[in-house]
Amino acid sequence: MLLIRCPYCDEYFPELEFEYAGEAHLERPEDPSTLNDGEWKDYLFTRRNVRGLHAEQWRHAHGCGRYFNVVRDTVTDKIIATYKMGEPCPVDLNEEKING
Repeated sequence: MLLIRCPYCDEYFPELEFEYAGEAHLERPEDPSTLNDGEWKDYLFTRRNVRGLHAEQWRHAHGCGRYFNVVRDTVTDKIIATYKMGEPCPVDLNEEKING
C-alpha cells in the first residue's frame, strides 16, 4: 500500500484515503469552440501514459477534500513528490526513471 503525503494536511496517509484524478498540468484550450473534433478529442482523452516519472492529480477524499499534484514513477510506483495545486512541478519529468 502506498503512503501519500497530503501537502495541505502535511501528513502521510494510506492511499485508500485518496482518489486518483488524472494527469496533472493539462492546459484547457483558451477557446474550445475553435477546435475541430479531433483536437477536442485529444484534449479530453489523449494522455501521455508514460513509463517513468508522471505528474498526476489526486484528491484527499477522506481527509481535507483538496486536490493536489503527485509525481510518481510508474515503473516502481514510488512517489517522488507531492505539491499543492498551482505550484510548479518540483521534479524534472524528462528523466526516464529515478535511480535507486
